[in-house]
Amino acid sequence: MREAISIVFIGHFRADSFCEFVDHRARRLQLDVVMERAGDERIEVRVAGQPDLIDAFEMACSLGPIDCVVREVERES
Repeated sequence: MREAISIVFIGHFRADSFCEFVDHRARRLQLDVVMERAGDERIEVRVAGQPDLIDAFEMACSLGPIDCVVREVERES
């Protein structure tokens, strides 16, 4: 079963670093990801794949790269 959701990461980001991290984690988990918005305080992605792997992706990205701080995560179907 495949699922597609939007995930919004809120915090303090170096957008290029976080986007690279997101792409890498998505590839490792065999998920499709589209960057919808990338700013210094908000990153929005659309991700599709198996639900358990999307959960793992969210967890990995919430820990993020060392130069970014995720303070909140919002999921939308």
